[in-house]
Amino acid sequence: MTNEQRAEALIQKYGFEFPSIPKDEIRSLIEQEIEDFQEGSSEYIRLLCGYLYGVGDGTDVPLLERAKYGINMDVGCMVDVEWIESLKNGGRETELVRSRETILQNFVAYYVAYYRNFEANDVWESGE
Repeated sequence: MTNEQRAEALIQKYGFEFPSIPKDEIRSLIEQEIEDFQEGSSEYIRLLCGYLYGVGDGTDVPLLERAKYGINMDVGCMVDVEWIESLKNGGRETELVRSRETILQNFVAYYVAYYRNFEANDVWESGE
């Protein structure tokens, strides 16, 4: 399964209802990716970290920091420092951090567009 397919499978499985996303499962998947990084999986890791941010538990900051700073530059660029700072400050808007609501809206909008683009390309590439 490609990393794009793994991201698509997560979106299909969890959607964007953050309160119903199983935090422990997402944490476990992130830990697994950190331990056994696959080249090209930065989008998949970004989605996992975004889900963990969406769950909204400040105790997850160290894991998000490990994913952002502990794998490689590509992953580091994909995991938004704003998620980490927002969890640290309880989701408050500051000069450098948008509101939690805005961050989550942008995250969802990005993946709705990503998913549609993936579907369109998948259909085109398969010739259907």
